[in-house]
Amino acid sequence: MTKHADHGPHHDIAHGRHDRAGHGPHHDTTDFDWDVMGPVLERNAELSSPQYREAARWIAGLPTAPRVRRVLDIGSGPGVIACLLAEAFPEAEVVAVDGTPALLERARARAVRRGLGDRVRTLHAELPDELAKLGDADLIWAGNALHHMGDQRAVLTGFAGLLRPGGTVALVEGGLPPRQLPRDIGFGRPGLEARLDAVTAEWFEEMRASLPEAKRETEDWSALFTAVGLAPQGTRSFLLDLPAPLSDQARDHVIAEFARRREMFADALAADDLAALDRLLDPDDPAGLRHRPDVFLLTARTVHLARRA
Repeated sequence: MTKHADHGPHHDIAHGRHDRAGHGPHHDTTDFDWDVMGPVLERNAELSSPQYREAARWIAGLPTAPRVRRVLDIGSGPGVIACLLAEAFPEAEVVAVDGTPALLERARARAVRRGLGDRVRTLHAELPDELAKLGDADLIWAGNALHHMGDQRAVLTGFAGLLRPGGTVALVEGGLPPRQLPRDIGFGRPGLEARLDAVTAEWFEEMRASLPEAKRETEDWSALFTAVGLAPQGTRSFLLDLPAPLSDQARDHVIAEFARRREMFADALAADDLAALDRLLDPDDPAGLRHRPDVFLLTARTVHLARRA
């Protein structure tokens, strides 16, 4: 299980987080060249660091916040969020939990580079099967990881059992799909991104249905928290607003994500939308993503909190 792209039906793909197009706990990751994908995932997560940093400050500042001595970052990917959590909770040991050894190596190296090597450690675990390996925690951060597990209620029950008294679980689930272009880009049918969102939503449903022990769950996270014995502590959304003109890093991210959608959804898109994507991805086309002055990145991630009494 890896994550950080990271977000429900839209954000898994749109933020590459950390997610390499949705590779959850049981998805085969052997086909990936992690020497290539690892840096991409790290850069993508770095783009979203302002959102994660603000979310961590929100958690740390809650009146009900416990003293945080141990944090589990579930589906940590290359460790960007694990390091942010270590900075936000300076007394805590942070455990980056992932099912991909190559990404855990990147997490370790990142922690050392940032002077956090003594407090950020890694743990290889395949979830949900190896939940018992994780140990207890004051904070469990599950960023776009829960929806990659078939029986979400059972996994959340497992998280609740790992929390120390007063401990908090933070689910990053939902938010808003990213927007990166105007509705009318000057060629093709207006509304390309909305149609990509619709195809992505269908892909997400198929992904969920294919998971082992998949069970449909109403995505009322507060109700689900209550059902597993946790007390809801609130929900907030955090905006990522990178206006045009984009930095080179952000532009590279947008291009990579459009290319990923083009590859994944070629069979599901109409011919005119495929032609529009090909033009957007053409590095020599002045109306393509590489040269357009109007490319931006706007999205939101939603964090749901609950506390063990």
